[in-house]
Amino acid sequence: MFLRVVENKWDGFEESFFQFNLEKVLMMPEEMMERKAADPKIIRNYNKVKTIKANAQMIFDEQQNGHSFIEFIANWPASDMIGLWAYLKKNGQRLGGNTGPYALRALGIDTFLITRDIEAYFRAHDIVTGGIQTKSSLKAIQDSFNQWQTECDLSLCQLSRLVAYSTGDNNVQVA
Repeated sequence: MFLRVVENKWDGFEESFFQFNLEKVLMMPEEMMERKAADPKIIRNYNKVKTIKANAQMIFDEQQNGHSFIEFIANWPASDMIGLWAYLKKNGQRLGGNTGPYALRALGIDTFLITRDIEAYFRAHDIVTGGIQTKSSLKAIQDSFNQWQTECDLSLCQLSRLVAYSTGDNNVQVA
């Protein structure tokens, strides 16, 4: 639902934030951010709008290491997606939970998700018994996806969908 809202307002975001020109976004004063948060062309939530500038800062900071942000992300080992998620959560804003993985997928990065159905699968098979976001649970999930990838030619995204469809309610929304 939320992703659909973002997609529907994407053109407004691009227009309001200078086609996401990092330098321009980073120079935006607080008052301008507040005005943007009242614009009906984008999501009118000031705390969410502030994340655009915070995440632009994360991208800019990484570029200072001599490579583009997308190169940094693309060169991250697929065998450690949970490490990339942790990086995004720590260095970005509002990128915890599944938001970081969804953002990665939007960038074309192959990653799995931890949806309710996927969590149910890992719990049903006693791979995860504690909190789903604990380091041990995330490692067990990553290890499972790594193992499955060695056994077949499927992407993490494809494996994620297979796991999701193998358990739970399997509610598929068709647009």
